[in-house]
Formats: sequence, C-alpha cells, structure tokens
Amino acid sequence: MPRLKQITIEGFRSIGDQLVINFPENKPVVLIGENNSGKSNIIRAIELMFGEFHPKYKKLEDYDHHMRNPTIELIIETSVSGFAGRLGNQQQFSCGGFKFSAQKGRETLFNAVQAENGQENKYVSTQLREELLCVVVTSEQNLNFQLSYASKYTLLSRVTKAFHDQLTSDEQRVEKLKALFKSIKDTFLEVPEFDTFSKNMSTIAETVLSNMTHALAFDFSAYDPSNYFKTLRVHPTENGETRAYEELGTGQQQILALSFAHAYAKSFIGQGLIFILDEPESHLHPLAQKWLAKKMFKMAEDGLQIIVTTHSPYFVDLNYLEGINLIRKDGDSTFRINNNAELLFNHCLNTGSNTQKTKEETIIPFYANNSTTHILSGFFANKIILVEGPTEELSLPIYFERLGFDPTEFGIEIIGVGGKGNLAKWWRLFTLYKIPTFICFDNDAKTEDKDGSRRQDALKAIGIKDEELKNILSIENWCVSDRFCIFGTDFETTMRVSFEDYGKIESQVIETLGNSSKNLIARETAKLINLEAKSEGKKQMQSLIELIKKMRI
Repeated sequence: MPRLKQITIEGFRSIGDQLVINFPENKPVVLIGENNSGKSNIIRAIELMFGEFHPKYKKLEDYDHHMRNPTIELIIETSVSGFAGRLGNQQQFSCGGFKFSAQKGRETLFNAVQAENGQENKYVSTQLREELLCVVVTSEQNLNFQLSYASKYTLLSRVTKAFHDQLTSDEQRVEKLKALFKSIKDTFLEVPEFDTFSKNMSTIAETVLSNMTHALAFDFSAYDPSNYFKTLRVHPTENGETRAYEELGTGQQQILALSFAHAYAKSFIGQGLIFILDEPESHLHPLAQKWLAKKMFKMAEDGLQIIVTTHSPYFVDLNYLEGINLIRKDGDSTFRINNNAELLFNHCLNTGSNTQKTKEETIIPFYANNSTTHILSGFFANKIILVEGPTEELSLPIYFERLGFDPTEFGIEIIGVGGKGNLAKWWRLFTLYKIPTFICFDNDAKTEDKDGSRRQDALKAIGIKDEELKNILSIENWCVSDRFCIFGTDFETTMRVSFEDYGKIESQVIETLGNSSKNLIARETAKLINLEAKSEGKKQMQSLIELIKKMRI
C-alpha cells in the first residue's frame, strides 16, 4: 500500500530551518503544541504535496514563504513507499518520494525521486500522484463535502472510482448494468412532463450546437459512464430512517469520516490514503474524545495512515511514542521534538535510573501503563510542577493565585503523580521533551519512603550529587531551590508552623467539611488564611514562585 514515510519542510510559513516528521508504520502521528506553534503549517505542507491540486500549478502567496519573504526558497521533500507507478525512460525505477521547491524568480518544481539512485524526474503524472492522496477533516468542515461528488478527490469520489475500475474490468457486467440503467430511464420517461422536456431539450441542443466543430448533444442518463457508482449516495440513518448530514453533530461527522476512510484503506490495499484529523476534540465531550481516540489508534494499527493535531491528552498514547511530535516555536521558526524507546531509555539511564530495572524493550509499555490523562496533560504545558499528590495539587494554585501568580496564565501545569516514587519517572519523560519540570515533596519517612530511596531517585534525576543527599533528606522545614522544593516533614505540618492562623482556620474547615478528606481541608484552608501579614509561609511561597518563573530546561 502506498504510504508516506517522511516529510522534510524548510522555508514554509513558520518553518524556517529544516523540520523532519517521520511516519512510523501502523502508528498514528500526533502533533501537539500550543496555538500558533506551527502544527497547521505542517498539515498544509502535507496537503500541498498530496492534496487535491497539483503542487506545481498551485499559486503560492508571500505568506507561504518563511518570514513572508518570497525570495526565501521553500522546499518540501517526502519519502514514500509502496507506489506501483514506475519512473525512468524504461520504467526501470520505483518511486521513492517527491520534491517541491518554489522561490521568487525561479521555476516552481515538483519532481518525483527515483528510489534506487535519488535522481529526480521532472514529469509527475496525475496517475502517480493519485496513488497517495490526503484527506483533511477539520471541526469546521462538513461531512457532506467528503461524502459527496463535489470533487474527484473527496472520500466518496475516490471510493466509488475504485469500485468503477473493478466493475469495468468485466465487459459482460458492464453491459448488464447498462441494460438495468436503461430500464430505470424508461421508467422516468413514463412521466409525460419529463419525456416532453427531454425531447425538447435534445431538439434545441441539436439546432443550436450542430454547426460547432465538436458537436454536442444532451441526454438524460441514469448513470455517469466515467463512474457508474456516482448514482450511489451515502446517507446516515437512525432507527431505519434516513437523516441529513446537517442533523449530525460535528463530532459525529468526524467519526463517520474516520470510519469511511478506515473502510477504504482496508478494502483497497493498492490505494494510499493519508487521513488528517485537525483537532478532533472540538465539539466532543471528554468521553467521546476518549472513545474516538481509542478507535483511531486501532484503525492506525490496522493500516490507516492517520495524522492528528490536538490539544487534548486523550489523543496522546505513550504506546505510540515514536509518532508523538511536540511542536514548538523558537522566535519566528517552528521546530519539533520527537523521541523513541532508545532515546527515552538512554535519558533515563543518564539521569540515574536503576540500570537493573530499566530495559529498552520494556520502557515504552512501562510508561504507557502508568500514564493517566491528567499526567499526559503535561505535554501541553510550558512548564510543569510535579507534586506528590492531590493535597499539594489542590492547594498550591490557591497560594500562588492569592499571591498574584496564576500558573495557568503562564501555561504551568501542577500535576500530582501519586507518591514520591513517581516523581523521577515523570520528570524524566517531560524533560526528555525539553519541558522545564520542577519537583515538590516532603520528607515524611513514616509511610511509603522509609529508607529515602524514592526521594533519592528523584533528587539524583534532577542532578543532585550523592554527597548532598543525606543533608537534604534530613531537612525538617522549608527548602526551596531552583530545581526542587521540600515542604518539611509533611505539607500540613509545615503550613501550620509557617502561617500563624493556619491551625485555627484548619479546625474551622474541619468543623464544616468533616475530617474525611485532608486534600479538601488543605485547599479550603489555603483560601482563608491571612496572606496579607508577614509570615515564613508567605516568604517561602513567594520565593518558590520566583524560582518557578525563572525555571528553564
């Protein structure tokens, strides 16, 4: 099956320096990143190469060139596999990819690349191009378009054309179908008004057009000879009744389009399709996002080449780490961060992971099985604060906001990881993707970390030297540094000591809420304590805020 293996983009819109995206087989490619980072420009580059219009004849605007400067050369190269079409004077070469280049004052080029020797062929036939086409479905695009015959490149047109090619390979079957269509037309002609109109139309056309060099005649037909299947229409149904596409929600339309593309990929092995979903989470509630992501991943495993741009952690699955691309912008230029099992394995070892337990062949399932949607939301953050659990996760934002620092305004995600033993694990993952990550914990050794090994693992990961560990693990009060923060022996005890009215307010909250949830008690207490007065707690929280603001990878 024809498929896209790699795309290299340079000088296109926000992409200045060369940017490479790989497309692992049977895995989705997921583009994540903040707004205006360049995700859509990557999609536009793929669409330029494999979309409806031939790249060589597509008019480019100044803004298609980097920095809106048409003198900057725009280059897009792709590597492909599985093409049936041959290249060379004697058809002796297979197609290994395509190259597009455009620059003011020079001829726009779109060449096919010979896989065997890298030589370029200037002539790229429409037939070769159409072996692999992309379909983009956005939250704004109505499914009615993709399941119509508005263009020969819509999903429905491609599917029925493939049906047509199979049908016309059998002449007897064609003649049988023509007879059936004639019978249908004869039935239409039984309507007097239609019969009269048809005869009048033919007479008028013959009179007006007969003197033309290429004479034309008009005829009503029950079929289109270029595609017998064009008489078929696709309609959604509900309880046996036909519905209009406009009656469906946008999310439902996206799901139907994805299902249609999957069926196409499974049915026509020799026909390539790149299916692009642009922000599929739009208009879908969280459970629907989760369900769609699950189906999408399964379809990718089944052979459908899927590319997704998203702002939702439901569409991030660490089982497909190789296909996850974090898209960032440095000044005026877009770049991407992509990793695989080997890179993650080496990063873990280089940051102090246990060499006996850490294995390259199991590291992906280990991270995937331990991840949650909440933890994966860190991929969408500019900075991350990892904390032990819900007490700190719920309370810290309250302290920060009351002291004039809203973490969400700066794209900072505070994530509870479920204990000290998970701090190093997730710090390693996020820093591999160059996301500045800060860790917070307490020195409570009564429960999960009596020997201190889990805290040591976290501290070693962030670069603390062995000789410093003993002193840090014995701290019983605040310790705020540029990489970590310790809340004394435990969070609540340190808050009680640090804020004069904490104990009193905490008791009042317990009277109201009961004593069943320490997490909620800590949050509600944070809302009520006096932060106007000078206190050790206020001083330390302000220091923590300043260090987080300055944090860099």
